[in-house]
Amino acid sequence: MKPRVLLSWSSGKDSAWALHELRRRGDVEVVGLVTTLNEAFGRVAMHGVRAELVQAQAEAVGLPLWPVPLPWPCSNEQYETRMRALVQKARAEGVTAFAFGDLFLADIRAYRERQLAGTGLAPLFPIWGTAPDTPALARTMIGAGFRATLTCVDPKRLSPAFAGREFDSALLADLPADIDPCGENGEFHTFCHGGPIFDRAIPVRVGDVVERDGFCFADLLPKEAHF
Repeated sequence: MKPRVLLSWSSGKDSAWALHELRRRGDVEVVGLVTTLNEAFGRVAMHGVRAELVQAQAEAVGLPLWPVPLPWPCSNEQYETRMRALVQKARAEGVTAFAFGDLFLADIRAYRERQLAGTGLAPLFPIWGTAPDTPALARTMIGAGFRATLTCVDPKRLSPAFAGREFDSALLADLPADIDPCGENGEFHTFCHGGPIFDRAIPVRVGDVVERDGFCFADLLPKEAHF
Protein backbone atom coordinates (compact mmCIF):
# COMPACT_ATOMS: atom_id res chain seq x y z
CA MET A 1 0.00 0.00 0.00
CA LYS A 2 1.32 3.43 -0.95
CA PRO A 3 1.79 6.08 1.74
CA ARG A 4 -1.28 8.31 2.10
CA VAL A 5 -0.43 11.97 1.56
CA LEU A 6 -2.20 15.30 1.97
CA LEU A 7 -1.21 18.17 -0.31
CA SER A 8 -1.21 21.80 0.77
CA TRP A 9 -3.42 23.42 -1.86
CA SER A 10 -3.32 27.20 -2.30
CA SER A 11 -5.33 26.98 -5.56
CA GLY A 12 -2.31 28.19 -7.52
CA LYS A 13 -0.05 26.81 -10.20
CA ASP A 14 2.66 25.53 -7.84
CA SER A 15 0.16 23.42 -5.90
CA ALA A 16 -1.18 22.10 -9.18
CA TRP A 17 2.32 21.29 -10.41
CA ALA A 18 3.11 19.52 -7.14
CA LEU A 19 0.03 17.31 -7.60
CA HIS A 20 1.09 16.64 -11.19
CA GLU A 21 4.55 15.57 -10.02
CA LEU A 22 3.27 13.39 -7.18
CA ARG A 23 0.92 11.57 -9.53
CA ARG A 24 3.62 11.24 -12.18
CA ARG A 25 6.04 9.68 -9.68
CA GLY A 26 3.34 7.32 -8.45
CA ASP A 27 5.07 6.38 -5.19
CA VAL A 28 2.43 7.93 -2.91
CA GLU A 29 -1.35 8.27 -2.90
CA VAL A 30 -2.61 11.84 -2.59
CA VAL A 31 -5.84 11.56 -0.59
CA GLY A 32 -6.84 15.20 -0.05
CA LEU A 33 -6.18 18.88 -0.67
CA VAL A 34 -5.66 21.12 2.36
CA THR A 35 -6.77 24.72 1.85
CA THR A 36 -6.80 27.54 4.39
CA LEU A 37 -9.89 29.71 4.00
CA ASN A 38 -10.58 33.14 5.44
CA GLU A 39 -13.77 32.64 7.50
CA ALA A 40 -14.88 36.25 7.12
CA PHE A 41 -14.77 36.33 3.33
CA GLY A 42 -14.96 32.68 2.22
CA ARG A 43 -11.77 32.99 0.22
CA VAL A 44 -8.38 31.30 0.09
CA ALA A 45 -5.94 33.01 2.41
CA MET A 46 -3.52 35.30 0.46
CA HIS A 47 -4.75 34.25 -2.98
CA GLY A 48 -8.20 35.78 -2.50
CA VAL A 49 -9.87 33.01 -4.52
CA ARG A 50 -13.53 32.23 -3.82
CA ALA A 51 -14.13 28.97 -1.96
CA GLU A 52 -16.50 27.67 -4.66
CA LEU A 53 -13.73 27.86 -7.24
CA VAL A 54 -11.39 25.84 -5.02
CA GLN A 55 -14.15 23.26 -4.59
CA ALA A 56 -14.46 23.13 -8.37
CA GLN A 57 -10.71 22.44 -8.58
CA ALA A 58 -10.98 19.59 -6.07
CA GLU A 59 -13.84 18.02 -8.03
CA ALA A 60 -11.92 18.39 -11.30
CA VAL A 61 -8.87 16.57 -9.90
CA GLY A 62 -10.99 13.95 -8.13
CA LEU A 63 -9.86 14.65 -4.56
CA PRO A 64 -11.67 15.76 -1.40
CA LEU A 65 -11.03 19.23 -0.11
CA TRP A 66 -9.84 19.51 3.50
CA PRO A 67 -10.70 23.13 4.36
CA VAL A 68 -9.04 24.83 7.33
CA PRO A 69 -11.15 27.87 8.29
CA LEU A 70 -9.09 30.73 9.69
CA PRO A 71 -10.37 33.79 11.57
CA TRP A 72 -9.66 37.24 10.20
CA PRO A 73 -7.39 38.69 11.28
CA CYS A 74 -5.53 35.52 12.17
CA SER A 75 -2.59 35.31 14.57
CA ASN A 76 0.20 32.81 14.05
CA GLU A 77 -0.94 31.04 17.22
CA GLN A 78 -4.48 30.64 15.87
CA TYR A 79 -3.13 29.35 12.57
CA GLU A 80 -0.94 26.76 14.26
CA THR A 81 -3.76 25.62 16.57
CA ARG A 82 -6.04 24.92 13.62
CA MET A 83 -3.30 23.20 11.69
CA ARG A 84 -2.59 20.94 14.68
CA ALA A 85 -6.24 19.89 14.63
CA LEU A 86 -5.90 19.07 10.94
CA VAL A 87 -2.79 16.98 11.62
CA GLN A 88 -4.64 15.01 14.29
CA LYS A 89 -7.47 14.30 11.87
CA ALA A 90 -4.99 13.25 9.20
CA ARG A 91 -3.20 10.82 11.51
CA ALA A 92 -6.55 9.31 12.52
CA GLU A 93 -7.25 8.62 8.84
CA GLY A 94 -3.92 6.93 8.18
CA VAL A 95 -2.16 9.84 6.49
CA THR A 96 1.62 9.68 6.93
CA ALA A 97 2.93 12.66 4.94
CA PHE A 98 2.09 16.27 4.08
CA ALA A 99 3.27 17.63 0.73
CA PHE A 100 3.94 21.26 -0.16
CA GLY A 101 4.44 23.14 -3.43
CA ASP A 102 7.35 25.22 -2.15
CA LEU A 103 10.10 25.91 -4.69
CA PHE A 104 13.20 27.26 -2.98
CA LEU A 105 12.57 29.42 0.12
CA ALA A 106 14.61 27.68 2.81
CA ASP A 107 13.01 29.52 5.73
CA ILE A 108 9.52 28.43 4.68
CA ARG A 109 10.67 24.83 4.31
CA ALA A 110 12.37 24.91 7.72
CA TYR A 111 9.18 26.29 9.31
CA ARG A 112 7.07 23.48 7.84
CA GLU A 113 9.57 20.88 8.96
CA ARG A 114 9.52 22.28 12.50
CA GLN A 115 5.73 22.29 12.62
CA LEU A 116 5.49 18.66 11.52
CA ALA A 117 8.33 17.38 13.70
CA GLY A 118 7.02 14.69 16.03
CA THR A 119 3.51 14.67 14.54
CA GLY A 120 3.86 11.43 12.58
CA LEU A 121 3.49 13.29 9.28
CA ALA A 122 6.59 13.54 7.12
CA PRO A 123 7.01 16.76 5.08
CA LEU A 124 7.37 16.27 1.33
CA PHE A 125 8.60 18.87 -1.17
CA PRO A 126 8.06 17.29 -4.60
CA ILE A 127 9.00 20.33 -6.70
CA TRP A 128 11.82 21.70 -4.55
CA GLY A 129 14.76 23.27 -6.41
CA THR A 130 16.71 26.50 -6.51
CA ALA A 131 15.93 30.08 -7.54
CA PRO A 132 17.75 29.69 -10.89
CA ASP A 133 15.39 26.80 -11.73
CA THR A 134 12.21 28.86 -11.82
CA PRO A 135 12.46 30.43 -15.29
CA ALA A 136 12.62 26.97 -16.86
CA LEU A 137 9.98 25.65 -14.46
CA ALA A 138 7.55 28.43 -15.41
CA ARG A 139 8.02 27.65 -19.10
CA THR A 140 7.59 23.93 -18.42
CA MET A 141 4.30 24.49 -16.59
CA ILE A 142 2.94 26.55 -19.47
CA GLY A 143 4.24 24.09 -22.06
CA ALA A 144 2.56 21.21 -20.21
CA GLY A 145 -0.81 22.90 -20.64
CA PHE A 146 -1.33 24.41 -17.20
CA ARG A 147 -3.47 27.54 -17.27
CA ALA A 148 -3.56 30.04 -14.44
CA THR A 149 -4.55 33.64 -13.75
CA LEU A 150 -2.85 36.10 -11.41
CA THR A 151 -5.27 36.77 -8.54
CA CYS A 152 -3.01 38.72 -6.18
CA VAL A 153 -0.12 41.09 -6.83
CA ASP A 154 2.16 42.80 -4.34
CA PRO A 155 2.25 46.36 -5.73
CA LYS A 156 5.46 47.06 -3.84
CA ARG A 157 7.17 44.57 -6.13
CA LEU A 158 5.08 44.37 -9.29
CA SER A 159 2.72 46.70 -11.15
CA PRO A 160 -0.97 46.26 -10.23
CA ALA A 161 -1.61 46.01 -13.98
CA PHE A 162 -0.51 42.36 -13.74
CA ALA A 163 -3.49 41.44 -11.54
CA GLY A 164 -5.96 39.43 -13.61
CA ARG A 165 -3.47 38.53 -16.33
CA GLU A 166 -2.96 35.01 -17.60
CA PHE A 167 0.16 33.18 -16.50
CA ASP A 168 1.50 32.59 -19.99
CA SER A 169 4.54 33.21 -22.16
CA ALA A 170 3.53 36.82 -22.79
CA LEU A 171 3.40 37.46 -19.07
CA LEU A 172 6.82 35.90 -18.53
CA ALA A 173 8.23 38.16 -21.22
CA ASP A 174 6.71 41.23 -19.53
CA LEU A 175 7.92 40.50 -16.01
CA PRO A 176 10.72 42.78 -14.77
CA ALA A 177 14.09 41.07 -14.49
CA ASP A 178 14.07 41.16 -10.69
CA ILE A 179 10.75 39.31 -10.38
CA ASP A 180 10.80 35.56 -9.87
CA PRO A 181 8.96 33.97 -12.85
CA CYS A 182 6.97 31.76 -10.46
CA GLY A 183 6.32 34.54 -7.94
CA GLU A 184 8.02 32.53 -5.22
CA ASN A 185 9.09 35.64 -3.32
CA GLY A 186 5.45 36.71 -2.95
CA GLU A 187 5.38 38.98 -6.00
CA PHE A 188 2.14 37.37 -7.19
CA HIS A 189 -0.24 34.47 -6.58
CA THR A 190 -2.37 32.55 -9.05
CA PHE A 191 -5.46 30.42 -9.53
CA CYS A 192 -4.92 27.35 -11.73
CA HIS A 193 -7.97 26.58 -13.87
CA GLY A 194 -6.70 24.14 -16.49
CA GLY A 195 -4.10 21.49 -17.10
CA PRO A 196 -3.46 17.74 -17.35
CA ILE A 197 -4.39 17.04 -13.72
CA PHE A 198 -7.95 18.30 -14.29
CA ASP A 199 -10.65 16.22 -15.95
CA ARG A 200 -12.23 19.48 -17.09
CA ALA A 201 -11.20 23.11 -17.26
CA ILE A 202 -12.72 25.59 -14.80
CA PRO A 203 -14.05 28.54 -16.80
CA VAL A 204 -13.46 31.84 -15.01
CA ARG A 205 -13.63 35.51 -15.80
CA VAL A 206 -11.90 38.44 -14.15
CA GLY A 207 -14.17 40.69 -12.11
CA ASP A 208 -13.19 43.74 -10.11
CA VAL A 209 -9.56 44.48 -9.30
CA VAL A 210 -9.28 46.02 -5.82
CA GLU A 211 -6.53 47.05 -3.45
CA ARG A 212 -6.85 45.68 0.07
CA ASP A 213 -4.40 45.30 2.95
CA GLY A 214 -1.54 46.47 0.76
CA PHE A 215 -2.18 43.98 -2.07
CA CYS A 216 -4.03 44.12 -5.40
CA PHE A 217 -6.61 41.37 -5.88
CA ALA A 218 -8.33 40.34 -9.10
CA ASP A 219 -11.69 38.78 -8.22
CA LEU A 220 -12.15 35.63 -10.28
CA LEU A 221 -15.74 34.58 -10.97
CA PRO A 222 -17.22 31.44 -12.49
CA LYS A 223 -17.64 32.39 -16.15
CA GLU A 224 -21.40 31.86 -16.13
CA ALA A 225 -21.87 33.90 -12.93
CA HIS A 226 -23.00 37.51 -13.04
CA PHE A 227 -22.57 39.47 -9.84
